[in-house]
Amino acid sequence: MADFLGMMKQAAQLQSKMQEMQEQLANVEVEGISGGGLVAVRMTAKMDVKGIKIDPSLMKPEEREVLEDLLVTALGDARRKAETAMQEKMQSLTGGLGLPPGLVGQ
Repeated sequence: MADFLGMMKQAAQLQSKMQEMQEQLANVEVEGISGGGLVAVRMTAKMDVKGIKIDPSLMKPEEREVLEDLLVTALGDARRKAETAMQEKMQSLTGGLGLPPGLVGQ
């Protein structure tokens, strides 16, 4: 019975820390870049896009397709960085709780 109570206490701690982590992720920002810096996308680790910067040289009608491709690439780069930041936060959160390795990061 003591093991069960210990597990319940750990679960409550984990839930509290998960909520805290979600709040922290909203404040972690990453920047995805493409085209050697011609396009940059800033987003939070919760995948909320906060801003986009486009080099003025791409603001020509004949560069529209290039700009569209660079935006997709920059968004993908930012998403990967945001996912990495989220995974790092999760590992720091669950690392001290003694959870089985297979449960961490799922």
